[in-house]
Amino acid sequence: MQWREEGIVLGVRRLGETSVVAELMTRERGRHLGLVRGGRSRRQQPVLQPGNQVEASWHARLDEHMGTMTIEPIELRAARLMETPVGLHGIQLLAAHLRLLPERDPHPRLYDGLKIIVDHLDDPVQAGELVLRFEIALLEELGFGLDLETCAATGRRDNLVYVSPKSGRAVSAEAGLPWHEKLLALPAFLGAEGARADATALGDGFAMTRYFLARHVWSPRAIAEPPSREPLITAIARQNGVARPPSSRDDAALADLPG
Repeated sequence: MQWREEGIVLGVRRLGETSVVAELMTRERGRHLGLVRGGRSRRQQPVLQPGNQVEASWHARLDEHMGTMTIEPIELRAARLMETPVGLHGIQLLAAHLRLLPERDPHPRLYDGLKIIVDHLDDPVQAGELVLRFEIALLEELGFGLDLETCAATGRRDNLVYVSPKSGRAVSAEAGLPWHEKLLALPAFLGAEGARADATALGDGFAMTRYFLARHVWSPRAIAEPPSREPLITAIARQNGVARPPSSRDDAALADLPG
């Protein structure tokens, strides 16, 4: 069994004196591991850094084996990513999110998103919006997609300002008014054409995805929120001139609209 494909390095772990197990995200084969002989060498170490784009050749006697990889560099982004807190925490968070997926389960949409994000982690607003949209896509790929396009109560597609924490569906300002203290805020840039993200909207957005990731993914699997997530959100806010993205929705109570 063998294949050759581009991938993005998510991480490595040591194996023996000279080798490593590399973890890549590929478009056609998903998250994939492989043994890289000599991976701790002076030549290979700079290549096997998180965020780098590489070409991997994998082969094994049987498909279910871990197999062996040879890695060649395509684009080395790691040094640039390590220069800023947003880049450093961003690639760590994206890797942690992708580890929620089964190994070798293809998710081309997430791979394409990852490839775009790692090239924009130097722009705090754009990075925040892209990572937030990645978390929404991740929820969908895991089977917990949000419906942010129509009001759960009225079917309207305009003036959507809330999200029901119970159903994950958007709610309009008028329909949600009686329950507004129990509803999550829906940032306008996620639904309104032409709306721009800012620090407040990003804070609300990350509070929303945090709620659904905790409810559907982290808590059922008995795992904690990735330790890189909060530092990333804080770093994005600081680069936008805010101490911390303002949001009071992190611990919203469960609520839903009638019907």
